[in-house]
Amino acid sequence: MMRRVSIIFSALLIWGFLFTSGIAEPLQNAYQSNSMWDTIQRTFEKYLGKPYVWGAVGLKSFDCSGFIWRIMADNGIIMKRTTARKLYMSLPRVPQDSSYDFGSLVFFDNLKHVGMVKDQKSFYHAQVSKGTNLSSFDPYWRRKICGFRRIPTQ
Repeated sequence: MMRRVSIIFSALLIWGFLFTSGIAEPLQNAYQSNSMWDTIQRTFEKYLGKPYVWGAVGLKSFDCSGFIWRIMADNGIIMKRTTARKLYMSLPRVPQDSSYDFGSLVFFDNLKHVGMVKDQKSFYHAQVSKGTNLSSFDPYWRRKICGFRRIPTQ
């Protein structure tokens, strides 16, 4: 019995050391990050079906960069409201192997349009003809891609 108590106590001491020394922090950040991206995805879903209006940032209508700005602002990620081109120029590149990970911004049509990747097959954006929607990376959109960027969340 005493040995079992000693093992549990030792495990708690080691866990406490790891947590307070910052070694466990990446695990905690990964959990918070996943939770944050889940919330961001729910926010996208909430605004689907709204009409496209040039220069609009919601709540009733959006343009493409205004849609991205609103989603981030609603989730506490403060960024400057700007055009797709300026967003592309100001954000860090995405490693090629994670371009299609959720949260990557995808830029199209010579940096005139932006959306956010949902998965390998689809992305959220505000489209002139359809408003805010989830589109697939079909041949039409794939040939228009000109790059990917990531919004720093920490």
